[in-house]
Amino acid sequence: MVGPSEEVLDAFGLSEPAVLLPGGQGETWRSGAVVLKRAVSESAWRADVLAKLPESGEFRVPRPVRSRSGAWIAFGWEGSELLAGETDVRRQDEVLTAADAFHAAVAGLPRPDFLDGRSDPWSDGDRIAWAEQSYDGSPPYAELVAPLVAAWRPVELVDQVVHGDLPGNVMFADGLPPAIIDWPVYWRPPSWASAVAVADALCWYGAEPALAARWSHLPEWGQMLIRALIYRMATDDLAGGAATWTEARRSGYTPVIELTLRFAG
Repeated sequence: MVGPSEEVLDAFGLSEPAVLLPGGQGETWRSGAVVLKRAVSESAWRADVLAKLPESGEFRVPRPVRSRSGAWIAFGWEGSELLAGETDVRRQDEVLTAADAFHAAVAGLPRPDFLDGRSDPWSDGDRIAWAEQSYDGSPPYAELVAPLVAAWRPVELVDQVVHGDLPGNVMFADGLPPAIIDWPVYWRPPSWASAVAVADALCWYGAEPALAARWSHLPEWGQMLIRALIYRMATDDLAGGAATWTEARRSGYTPVIELTLRFAG
């Protein structure tokens, strides 16, 4: 993986060599106290939001770092402050509590225009889950998702900007609030973002079914879990097709589908 060039480092006023950080899909680098990664369509918008977000005792966010020109983006890269902490996918109730506070803090922001131009397995999977985009998918996907599609019904909830990939993107450090990082922006109800986190925890991180029960007070919980699972499964299928559906992959989803249908009933 090619890291930021000397030109990029100089643009952000950095002198230390860039070091690849763990996680971040192998695309996140550190120079001194600044984290660098390649900019995406939402980078400038996200930087503006996070720069202005008031301090909170319930969560932290990485504040963006301007380049020497004053812009958030330089030569296709963005920078942010390095935060203390480590992710821990076992601490899902704390993840969800921090997410609630974060989503309350960003509620009321207008819908970002860049969402309309995004097309990738995650963005398309999200639209499929909300019946905004049709998708037949591979035969294994269609078979697995069928009971969720049958239980899907419309809901009336307020959309806002939310974090769509929480479990592995909340860091913990002693004496500090949880830090919410690597924000992929979606325009959905906050309870959907929480449902995605719960579904991920149940499918892949060893969470017990009681986690879903503890958060069942959230609006339209059964329907949000349905959409969360369809989103993840459609994304998997779009990214990998039929080859995605190994026995291990199917067995990760199957019990969570059964649990979700009980909440949706």
